[in-house]
Amino acid sequence: MVRVEANRRDFLRWLAAAGAGLAAAGIAPAAFAQEAAAAGTEVVVVLGATVVDGTDGPARPGSAVVLVGDRIAWVGPAAELPGLPGARVVDGRGRHLVPGLWDMHAHGIDYEDLWPPLFLANGVTGIREMQGYAENRATRDKITRGELLGPRVVLASAVLDGPESLLGPPVQLVRNAQEGRAAVRTAVAQGADFVKVYFYLPPDAFAAIADECRRSGVPFGGHWPYRIRQLDAARAGQRSFEHLFGLSIATSSRRDEFLARLDATPFDLNAKRDFFNLARELDRQAAQAYDPVTAGRHFAGLKAANSWLSPTLVVNRVISRPAGVHADDPRLKYVSPDIRAYWADRLPMFTPVTPEQVAQQQAYFEAQVELTGAAHRAGVGLLGGTDCENPYVYPGFSLHDELDLLVQAGLTPRRALQSVTRDAAVFLGRAGTAGTITPGKVADLVLLDADPLADIGAVRRINTVVTAGRVLERGTLDRMLADVETAANRPAVSANARSRRLPVRGCC
Repeated sequence: MVRVEANRRDFLRWLAAAGAGLAAAGIAPAAFAQEAAAAGTEVVVVLGATVVDGTDGPARPGSAVVLVGDRIAWVGPAAELPGLPGARVVDGRGRHLVPGLWDMHAHGIDYEDLWPPLFLANGVTGIREMQGYAENRATRDKITRGELLGPRVVLASAVLDGPESLLGPPVQLVRNAQEGRAAVRTAVAQGADFVKVYFYLPPDAFAAIADECRRSGVPFGGHWPYRIRQLDAARAGQRSFEHLFGLSIATSSRRDEFLARLDATPFDLNAKRDFFNLARELDRQAAQAYDPVTAGRHFAGLKAANSWLSPTLVVNRVISRPAGVHADDPRLKYVSPDIRAYWADRLPMFTPVTPEQVAQQQAYFEAQVELTGAAHRAGVGLLGGTDCENPYVYPGFSLHDELDLLVQAGLTPRRALQSVTRDAAVFLGRAGTAGTITPGKVADLVLLDADPLADIGAVRRINTVVTAGRVLERGTLDRMLADVETAANRPAVSANARSRRLPVRGCC
């Protein structure tokens, strides 16, 4: 990285004249340039990279991307730049520039010494944090104010479940319609970006939550509520379904049989996991009876309702394997002892033990991968997410694994990458400000040493990360990882890490 000094004001005048992209984004180029000049805002130029901009357009070699502060100001051929006056130049020659990645199903951002730097070091510049509570609201606000370096955070409400839940605190129990409406109002007052629904919600409570979300203008998504048909939930406004729960049943030739059995089985409040275990086993059996006609109708219904799937294949793979296979993962050095102990203790609740169970769960996981591909081919929106904080699912690193699995499911590398860039922004209502390398959008970028369109594994070969205009080159990223490793072995991992016991989850 070098700096070239010249006439910065002339360069900003050129930028104003060339700012058609800014104008298209609703930003007045001349005013933008004048404000930058007056404020002395840093100008960064990523020079000579092949731009993979997140759209369906072709990759553009020999490009330049000009960043002014936290915005992309210009994208075009490097040869058209009039010079590099006073700019910080990032050498993109021989490299590929992609939009910053989003993990669309994450947990644990309030482990401030661990999770935020792990996300950024892996190119994850935004997350959808799937369970809101006081500590991670505080962490989100620190990041927003610039007091803590971390990814952008779109934050859920508390998990709404009831009359009981598989989760411990801080889940919010919702037993009826009145409590459902009150829970949504609380979420709005606390600044939640969306409402998270969960397994055991009664139908009247779910209907009230959906209606109150509609009235409040806040989206909702989450798990399949067992007492609601998935398409009915989608038509009521549920924007996302996480982890593929129930999708095998909904696309099976045995759908009606399995749904009738679930309908006839009461929740046992003294054995809260029993219903979850039954539903998971029926889902496994249903995966072996996939019916293309039933599936086609279901996928069409999801698409018509604009409901998306977040498969989180990486966590599904973890729970499909024997618990011991994860013990030697080198990424454990970035995880504190309390979390490692929790993982080792809880994972055996979900994983196979006997050879027969191992074979069954492997077949189930392979069917889930195939089901993800079928949903994609049917036009259902997919969101790349990991469910990190669950056992052996790592902030940042596991999103790269998820992209591998999406390609295994049949997505092209381009489409897999879009699931965590452009499509994530569309789903979040941020398409006008994020998700692609376009003038006027936020300066969240990842510079790679290889071509992700040829091999999605290139997302691991990170040279530089830009987050809100801040440039983190390879040396900085390596120091961040070293600091995380050190922090993971300190007695207290974070000033904000919640003191409550880690939750007992299926997948959250």
